[in-house]
Amino acid sequence: MLVRLLYASRATASFSTAIVDSILEQSRKNNPSQGITGILCFSDDLFIQVLEGGRDEVCELYNKIVRDDRHCDVRILTYEEISERRFGGWSMGQVNIAKINPSLLLKYSEKAVLNPFTCSGLASMALLDELIATASVVSRGC
Repeated sequence: MLVRLLYASRATASFSTAIVDSILEQSRKNNPSQGITGILCFSDDLFIQVLEGGRDEVCELYNKIVRDDRHCDVRILTYEEISERRFGGWSMGQVNIAKINPSLLLKYSEKAVLNPFTCSGLASMALLDELIATASVVSRGC
């Protein structure tokens, strides 16, 4: 059974490219063997990540993320059973929200900043869908 989990978290240390690179490197190395696909969005100290795959594998990975000391305030935004993947082409794609047109963020939230803690999980997923549609995903990492 396939599932999709969307979560948000905050970085515990001051945000740096090295933190994101480390998370992406680890994801791209480990996810394919677990059948996990997804996308990671980041801005300032915020992260939004979608994980898709088998229920057990996604839940195990999410539990590791919750225990990872690079993250705090980890919150599930949506969790659903799915019939097909949206992010099947990505072992872990990435989007730097700072490089996105602010009007796109305003479409889905009160202000032109990424804050998944103040909008619905459905709005966050719609934003991710639009980022894919507008080719804002930096790397497929296949």
